[in-house]
Amino acid sequence: MSEGTSAHIIVLGNEKGGSGKSTTAMHLIVRLLRDGRSVGSIDVDAHQGTLTRYIRNREAYCEKMKLALRLPEHRIIGPTSHDSARVAEADERARFEAALADLAAGRDYVVIDTPGGASFLNRLAHSHAHTLITPLNDSFVDLDMLARVDPDSLAIEGPSRYAEMVWEQKKARAMRDRGSIDWIVMRNRLGNLESHNKKAMEQVLHALARRIGFRQAPGISERVVFRELFLSGLTLLDLREPGAGVKLNMSHVAGRQEIRMLVDAIDLPSGQVEAGRATG
Repeated sequence: MSEGTSAHIIVLGNEKGGSGKSTTAMHLIVRLLRDGRSVGSIDVDAHQGTLTRYIRNREAYCEKMKLALRLPEHRIIGPTSHDSARVAEADERARFEAALADLAAGRDYVVIDTPGGASFLNRLAHSHAHTLITPLNDSFVDLDMLARVDPDSLAIEGPSRYAEMVWEQKKARAMRDRGSIDWIVMRNRLGNLESHNKKAMEQVLHALARRIGFRQAPGISERVVFRELFLSGLTLLDLREPGAGVKLNMSHVAGRQEIRMLVDAIDLPSGQVEAGRATG
């Protein structure tokens, strides 16, 4: 992709499945669309395809209910069918970079959802990020993919494989176009009550952020409504739309505020999320 493209590229990445990447990606997409920005999206998790199904569900619901909800321009990049590793990587790179260049031309943002695992296509997507967002469930099981932690002292023993992969893609990005990756870890599915685990996670993440180079952002609390909205392709930000068919309650309002706080914490380039902020 050429250096002249103007789109800001946001990648949702985490090698561990079930962290909420696709749900976060969809809410970010809708937030940006509601702010009047033009948005493209890419799903490189063709096997799971959660973001793609979310968008297709949204299209179908809009058609069924005669709604005019905003949608991104979407692309799907599946794994190659070639057996040769060299040919396979060249094919995946060509298809991914062609889709990215097409979406980035004339758009404000491209949001990319990635799979778990460390495939070539996943690493490639990471290397093109301007902003990398890693949703992290509030658990030491999930934290293990970022760092090895001593169980007694909570001292950080060293980075784990995903942190090492991000570091490698930061170097790849710098070598390719001298760009940098702003890495953000958001604690997802937080419980409402204080606990020993919650405080311990805060302690370790604070130390880890300085050591391996990420920022922290407020995440999204565990809410049943996210699973319910998927089938209609709706997000919490759509619930005030006439015809959405969901009665807004206090949990929904709190969730909408969490999305706003997340977007604010991401700190996207100046001027790109100002227009239409009051619409959400």
